[in-house]
Amino acid sequence: MTEPAAVPVPPTPPVPLAALLAREDLALRRIAGPREPDPVVHGAHASEMADPYPYLLGGELLLTAGAHLPEAAAGLDTHCDDYVARIVAAGGAALGFGLAPVHDTVPRALAAACEARGLPLLEVPPQTTFSGVARAVWQLMAQARHDGLRRVTEAQQSLAAAASRPDPVPSVLRQLARRVGGRAVLYGPEGTEVAAAGREPESGAGPALARLARVVRPAGPPPAGTATAPAAPAPSSATDTTGGTRLAAYALGSGRGFVLGIAAPRREAGDHTIASVAAVLLSLLTGEHRSGSEAARSSALVRLLLGAAPESVAPLLGGQRWQVVHGRPEGRAPDAVAAAALGAALGSPLVDLGEDVVRVLVSGEREPLAQRGWTLGVGAAAAPADWPAADVRAARALARARATRAPLVRHGARPALADLVPPDEAEAHARALLAPLDETLAATLRTWLSLHGGWDRTAVALGVHRNTVRQRIARCATLLGTDLDDPDVRMELWFALRQR
Repeated sequence: MTEPAAVPVPPTPPVPLAALLAREDLALRRIAGPREPDPVVHGAHASEMADPYPYLLGGELLLTAGAHLPEAAAGLDTHCDDYVARIVAAGGAALGFGLAPVHDTVPRALAAACEARGLPLLEVPPQTTFSGVARAVWQLMAQARHDGLRRVTEAQQSLAAAASRPDPVPSVLRQLARRVGGRAVLYGPEGTEVAAAGREPESGAGPALARLARVVRPAGPPPAGTATAPAAPAPSSATDTTGGTRLAAYALGSGRGFVLGIAAPRREAGDHTIASVAAVLLSLLTGEHRSGSEAARSSALVRLLLGAAPESVAPLLGGQRWQVVHGRPEGRAPDAVAAAALGAALGSPLVDLGEDVVRVLVSGEREPLAQRGWTLGVGAAAAPADWPAADVRAARALARARATRAPLVRHGARPALADLVPPDEAEAHARALLAPLDETLAATLRTWLSLHGGWDRTAVALGVHRNTVRQRIARCATLLGTDLDDPDVRMELWFALRQR
């Protein structure tokens, strides 16, 4: 019989076996197997199969009443040893043996096999059902998942607050070290320690962390005139263990060779997410420290407030033509960390966090790409004087992206027939035609027309019920005194709405 060297466990929060044993309503009792370190389980599964191997994913507490055990004592030792060996080979975390109705006590042969194979063995009393044990496991897993999400959320908030302090880099490192219970180090492009916070790791962990940081640091260009093959790109993160210390290194996205290193006595669920948030913040902070673009943006803001024209300020921001990008995260409201991450992904620090949308000003030389977890609307590149109009176009593109469930929609920039009409005449016509409509009705009609009269998609774009859309469109038709099913009418209204 061939046993695999390692068995993966399901991606569920682990439940310490001690927490399950502490449940007084279950009255479980450990009678065999190791006690240190405390084993963990990732689920519960009841089976009376003589060979449970094909039915286990790994990490389970296997529950059995022993119906598969032979009645003859002569073959019991061999059967129990083979049975426990198959559970261990499948990655089972522990075995629970139910008393009654098949067996009054746990067979000694089974306890001996669990002790020899290092498999924890629990006695399940008659009054405790297997379904009750399974329910307790899932309850503990749900609590662990809730605690993990709360821990990550609190860490994100504290890291964002630290990044806004006068000493942002040391503050972020201090907060990160406290959250992971270890030490956080920022390494510079030359590999030197720029800043650090937290308790010193055990002997030897410091040099090991510095070596791990070199693994993720991008390699510099070869010397001039050297003919060498391009080096493989360095990984963005790496982990290692030395003694009892867990190590992790993250390359910062500033592109300047900074690396975040973490040394902690343990690695818990959520640590990677917390460290990733810190890495994003440090990427922005180190990028500012090195480039001085923050000072240029501050200067641009001051000049605008003092009355300078946008055209004269644009060179301080790095270009003359810019694109406005509107973004909304899926399933939640945006926060400061998410906004900063979107700006970093789009390659721009010019980010504005609104109540339900993030606006990013992106250089016209860049091509905004779809971002996982975001819905984006992109306006065409525009000169500074046209930025307000570009902002409106980006908002419309986002509304269309949400309605069509597309990850990214770009506003069209090609000339149209409307460009042949003088702007003042077009505006006067639009005001006269749309005078009976208030802002809510006009916005509903514009969205409805842009989506080709789709009731459901318009409701999604506006965040209202489809019956509300029908009532508003019917009201528009009544106030305008026209037939909205006529394509000529729709074309004229669309022209007017674009000028409004």
